[in-house]
Amino acid sequence: MENVPNDVLELVSGSAPQDWHKHPNGGGWVYKDAVVSGDALVTGNARVTGNARVFGHARVTGNARVTGDALVTGHARVTGNAWITGDALVTDNARVSGDAWISGNASVYGYASVSGDARVTGNTVVTK
Repeated sequence: MENVPNDVLELVSGSAPQDWHKHPNGGGWVYKDAVVSGDALVTGNARVTGNARVFGHARVTGNARVTGDALVTGHARVTGNAWITGDALVTDNARVSGDAWISGNASVYGYASVSGDARVTGNTVVTK
């Protein structure tokens, strides 16, 4: 069994080392209830928790977090310290970076880019 760092275990209250695995494409940590496809990339400090899903050729890198029931798919990129949470959707060629936060039922798609300290919440749709 891999040595799961405490900061990873603390992401899900009561989780144990056997609840986590490193994604084979990038080595980021994935919680047992989350699903990440083999074509997706989740790197070392990135985390996928809850019932989140990362599919297609999506990339979750840096210190990014995908959690809740969020979906990141297509060729989307989530980088930096960005958080995708709730029922949020990031798809197509969208980019979310910096300290951006996408939550609720918000959607970011097409070639849209959300960055910096931006907050996209509720039922907001961002597209380009």
